Amino acid sequence: MTSIPAQSSQATVGNFITSKMDKKSQRTLEFDKILGLLAEHTSFSAGKSLALQLRPTSDLEEATRWQIETNEARILLDKQTDVTIGGARDVRRAAGNAQRGFILSAEDFLEVRSTVIAARDLRRKIIKLQDTYPNLAFIAELFEECPGLVSAISNTLDERGEVLDSASAELASIRRKLRIVHGRIHDRLRSLMNSEKNQFLQEPTITTRGGRYVVPLQSNYRGRIRGIVHDQSNSGATLWIEPINTVELNNDYRALHLSEEEEIQRLLSELTLLVADHADAIIRIVERLAELDMIFARARYANSIDAVMPELVPWGTAIAKSKPKSGAQRQSPESYNLEPGSTIWIKGARHPLLNPETVVPTDFLLEEDIHIVLITGPNTGGKTVSLKTMGLMVIMAQSGLHLPVVEAKLSVFENVFADIGDEQSIEQNLSTFSGHITNIIRILNIVDEFSLVLLDELGSGTDPTEGAALGQSIVSFLRDKGATTFVATHYPELKLYASQTKGATNASLLFDVDTLMPTYEMSIGVPGRSNAFAIARRLGLEDSVLDEAMKLVGAGNREAEMLLESIYEIREKISSGEAGTRLALRQAEADRSELQERLETIEQERQNILDETRALADSELADLRKEIRQMRKKVRDAKSISRLKKVQKQSEDVEKEILSSEEIAPIIPEPRPQRKSSKLQVGDIVKVTTLGVKGNIVSLGKYDAEVAVGRLHMRAALAELEFKERPDQNDEVDMPSVGRPKIASPRMELDIRGKRVDEGIQLVEQYLDTAFLAGLPWVRIIHGKGTGRLRQAVRDVLKQNDHVSSWEEGRDREGGAGVTVAKLALE
Repeated sequence: MTSIPAQSSQATVGNFITSKMDKKSQRTLEFDKILGLLAEHTSFSAGKSLALQLRPTSDLEEATRWQIETNEARILLDKQTDVTIGGARDVRRAAGNAQRGFILSAEDFLEVRSTVIAARDLRRKIIKLQDTYPNLAFIAELFEECPGLVSAISNTLDERGEVLDSASAELASIRRKLRIVHGRIHDRLRSLMNSEKNQFLQEPTITTRGGRYVVPLQSNYRGRIRGIVHDQSNSGATLWIEPINTVELNNDYRALHLSEEEEIQRLLSELTLLVADHADAIIRIVERLAELDMIFARARYANSIDAVMPELVPWGTAIAKSKPKSGAQRQSPESYNLEPGSTIWIKGARHPLLNPETVVPTDFLLEEDIHIVLITGPNTGGKTVSLKTMGLMVIMAQSGLHLPVVEAKLSVFENVFADIGDEQSIEQNLSTFSGHITNIIRILNIVDEFSLVLLDELGSGTDPTEGAALGQSIVSFLRDKGATTFVATHYPELKLYASQTKGATNASLLFDVDTLMPTYEMSIGVPGRSNAFAIARRLGLEDSVLDEAMKLVGAGNREAEMLLESIYEIREKISSGEAGTRLALRQAEADRSELQERLETIEQERQNILDETRALADSELADLRKEIRQMRKKVRDAKSISRLKKVQKQSEDVEKEILSSEEIAPIIPEPRPQRKSSKLQVGDIVKVTTLGVKGNIVSLGKYDAEVAVGRLHMRAALAELEFKERPDQNDEVDMPSVGRPKIASPRMELDIRGKRVDEGIQLVEQYLDTAFLAGLPWVRIIHGKGTGRLRQAVRDVLKQNDHVSSWEEGRDREGGAGVTVAKLALE
């Protein structure tokens, strides 16, 4: 288990609040919503508060430790379901009040006790497992002892918060006297109700008014019972009177109650002083419990989004150039810090706030020398979501949160800046363009080479020519600063900039022209194609209008689009090759597993045959030995010499028969005939002496041979083979099969998009025959997505074609459902 020496826990908690990360950008990336989801997994208010205050750290060691803590918590909660925060409460205010001299309530004492017990129990459980969970154990070790506090509270209060009689001898004496006086009062009042004066009472009940016991008297009989009136009903028909003979008892009862309250207050005051003595330790216990609660919440949240632990790596060696001193010098390539040394390698990232069932994973796989990415793609194509996903992955990783990805390797950035969404402000009279520029100016003033910058629709909201120029200038400035930058844009000028600038690359979000829908898949390294003409043609725009439009865009743009089209075709072919290789590797692995299973089965069968043979020989030998013993018994029982000799001779004959018997051959090993490989030929019938079975030699090696025993093929050493016979040359033997004719190899892919189903199927069948005869291992059939009829028809043909051993749908980067990769049966 990897562990990182923990720093001061106080510093750790404080770092959640005092992070220097840009708060505005965190709100832009909706990190506060992530914290809200995290807080739902906490167990008590202090942990929830800490989760909502969680902030990313820019320290590699600290971020790594947080990640390991989360990972340890995931494993611990999975294996030890009884590890919980328990009955912990945020009693820091109660501890502070005790320090200030305020007497705490019974509820406060019970919560303090419950919290101290929860910390004690949790500490014991984790410390026992400290070899497995060292980072969690380090925090648990910080839980302080509060000697005598739990027992003092338990000896004073019961579970309902009532002060126990046993809390003090004085309290026990007072309550004993109270019970005695209470009994006397009730005896006198019941005596009254049982007397002739009962007729004057409204009802025979005993109640209290002002802490004194009274009975209800009908108002028209006032004076019939001497006593003190304490109350009357709203109607005036009933008076509550304290009979004169209970006045002294009530006085005693009231005095005892006051004494009881004074004693209780004294006990609670002493208990408060004890809490005050441990107040600082109690506050620290709550903070440590909150820290563990938040770590457990990170673990539960990671499980809920099926996250993995990212690898946080140190910064690489940057190519440090002198910082530009003026605008003119900034344009000099020699002043650029082209490689800041950041690492971004994220595979299969899912935005944590989107539906995991429908969200399309995104890859951010940057080479070491790339730190500027220009993303292009259609509107609503996922550019904004991709930028937010990128930013959240970094912030979450630096906050100790595991990531919803397949794999991730990241540098720890000192700051993350984001300008995403509509920055229009009515109150400040700012347009969308002005709002964006104001935020970008703020970012440019504080960005450095250890920053991650995310800009959406850079330069939009103004004249396209000026916006493109301004956008390029801003990107150049960020490149000069060495910041790792992701920019979403529509401007073709920025595509060209990325292709011609060292340290920069294009990326595109793909668009399916057939369905006229974005796929939300990102491809890094290639700019996005212009889909306007393709979409217009698909929707039925007149060819003459399209031709005129293509003339207006200029020859340069047309050539660029043609070049881009060629690049995409090459990438698709490469992806197709990768799919075929992957399919072949899977098939090879399956064949290997099958052969391994067959080998294991053959060895087991061989062992079973040997065991059965030995068991049979042992059984027969036992029978023969039994017969020998019977013969010898007859010899001993013989009464005459002649009979003795006769029986003895019979015994000797049986022994000779046993010793010469062929059934015990497995027990008395025969010498194996030594055959040289030169004397054995393919086709010879031989006996496998170790198994006692016959077979035909299929192939010969230097030291062993492959023998066919029925449908079973096995390898045996030459020393284990005994020659039996050689088939006559005139006998009918298996002739080698005639190899299939070799023809010119077709292309490894067939594109039938736009074809009718019947026409496409005919082309596929002809193509499969040609590819099989040419010896192609696999082929790639491009049929498009469309309505799905052509795709289904193609796959039905593949299922029925004898040349096809298996097929699979193309991967995301190979065309997905629009492509089928088929493996051909070459044998």
